[in-house]
Amino acid sequence: MTSDPIRVGIVGANPERGWALRAHVPALRALPEFAITAVSTTREESAREAAARFGAAHAFTDARRLAAHPDVDLVVVSVKVPHHAELIEAALDAGTPVLCEWPLARTTEEAQGLLDRAEAAGVRHFMGLQGRFAPGVAYARDLIADGRVGRVTSAAVYSALGKGAGGTLPVWSAYTADRANGAGLLEVVGGHTLDVVEHLLGDIGALSAMLSVRLPHYTVEETGEKIEADTPDHVLVSAALDGGAVASAHLQVVKVTDARTRIEIAGTEGDLALVSTGPGGPYGVQIGELRLLGTAPGSGDWEELPIPDRYLWVPEQARAIEAVNVAQLYARLADDLRTGGRTVPGFHEGVRLHRLLDTVRRSDATGTRRPAA
Repeated sequence: MTSDPIRVGIVGANPERGWALRAHVPALRALPEFAITAVSTTREESAREAAARFGAAHAFTDARRLAAHPDVDLVVVSVKVPHHAELIEAALDAGTPVLCEWPLARTTEEAQGLLDRAEAAGVRHFMGLQGRFAPGVAYARDLIADGRVGRVTSAAVYSALGKGAGGTLPVWSAYTADRANGAGLLEVVGGHTLDVVEHLLGDIGALSAMLSVRLPHYTVEETGEKIEADTPDHVLVSAALDGGAVASAHLQVVKVTDARTRIEIAGTEGDLALVSTGPGGPYGVQIGELRLLGTAPGSGDWEELPIPDRYLWVPEQARAIEAVNVAQLYARLADDLRTGGRTVPGFHEGVRLHRLLDTVRRSDATGTRRPAA
């Protein structure tokens, strides 16, 4: 590709709500490497409204037409998980590079099929695992590699979200209560969080897990409808990393107070901690700022570690947005498309992460410790 902006078509560009509105659009608009040229929604009226609001020249209700349009260099799939496969396939059939939000698909088998199809078509593919690109995560990874904490001995992860607190869900989120849709706590928060842990510390070798549904019923806010929930609202994992360290994770939704995330890494010579903060703080590692703390040499007291500018790959206007981690991913994606690089994870990493979550499920179902797939 040339130095001209990469032209993006967003599938699922709802102008009123959703991850595209909250994350992809502000991230893309803050980066000169990209231009939003096309949008697609299921309704013509909302597609036209989204195009006007986001400055896109083309509005579609058919994702295949968007993916095949000559003014689209990259398709972004930002819809509910059950629809990912058909929309990714539209991009692959058109031969257009595609970025899909995590989770890649409802099941590992579906995800593997998408990877196989992408590889057969020779089309570039990318996963929205943006937690890896948080400036604090990138800096922490280098500090660990440089021996700041000595030999890593353990990691403790706590991530609590307020989603569903009070027993209610908005209508657009109600589908996540059904395990079959592959968009619950384990899949979304678990996938993003465990991916960051492995990115920092290396692969999980074996684990034990427990899944729990503590709130089996919700009320849909807008309609008053009562729905049942069979997707876990608590996930507990105890793991051994290939490098020898141990890790524990407690993930939960329906947290009434103090929704937050903290990843604490202990070593033989000190500790590090990544702590969610700012407006995106209650939503986990995938959005918003992560502060980096470290223990002061010789004292053991926590201190904030300012993140050097070299870990901020985006211009000033992108650093101020809530979805800065998404912007960081897109900055690397632009380089990958133009140079043939592979810094942004693709469907291979997505399938591997799906298999890791399968191991969590098998451990819970059997009550046994399981080797990671």
